[in-house]
Amino acid sequence: MSSIELKGFADLKAVAKKLNYNFGNLTLVQQALTHPSACGRNRIIADSYERLEFLGDRVLGLVVADMLLRNFPDESEGSLAKRFTALVRRETLALVACKLGLEKSIALAKGEEESGERENPALQADVCEALIGALYLDGGYGSAQKFIEANWEILLNQDVSPPQDAKTTVQEWAQGRGLPLPVYREIGRSGPPHAPVFDIEVNVKGLKPALGHGNSKRKGEQEAAKELLKSINKNGN
Repeated sequence: MSSIELKGFADLKAVAKKLNYNFGNLTLVQQALTHPSACGRNRIIADSYERLEFLGDRVLGLVVADMLLRNFPDESEGSLAKRFTALVRRETLALVACKLGLEKSIALAKGEEESGERENPALQADVCEALIGALYLDGGYGSAQKFIEANWEILLNQDVSPPQDAKTTVQEWAQGRGLPLPVYREIGRSGPPHAPVFDIEVNVKGLKPALGHGNSKRKGEQEAAKELLKSINKNGN
């Protein structure tokens, strides 16, 4: 199946099962899973996830605020606000999306697929919010609330700070030493067209280039950054 074709009925039902909800209108699920790059390339889905994301963001905020008031009755508004920000931010949404494996079902155009957009936490967060919007439209506030409470309850008392990725670490290392930003470039590609492997090189002034490989450019860049960090740590830089 092409990445821009409409997801099959079984695929949509599988996503609905992950959400623990029986949709009356599975088209809402498809819309929530459709990246703008894939939108309009079939006659069934005219819209991407963006409008549903807008709605889901508001529903999530309301449910989380209610959860915080009920679970922390003695905390000040300032403390609740800090908890709220941590729970509704993009990184937390991406954690929930990854736990459910939602990224596997996103419909993307070929270019975005090859660039590693599927692994983009921002996209995963957007789709998670869009599915909350779909739940709200299909089943009302209670259905969306049930999903959010089931997946956010465990996060109420946890540190949901996102782990820092290798690229960010390399960038901060370079900036801390007054060096130019790291430069990543594709130096090769292998494998069949439907499953390419990207060879990515990262260069930082004064260091030996490092090489990484991945099934997307994004993954290749992360692997290259990891290899460079190994070299930095080994040499005590």
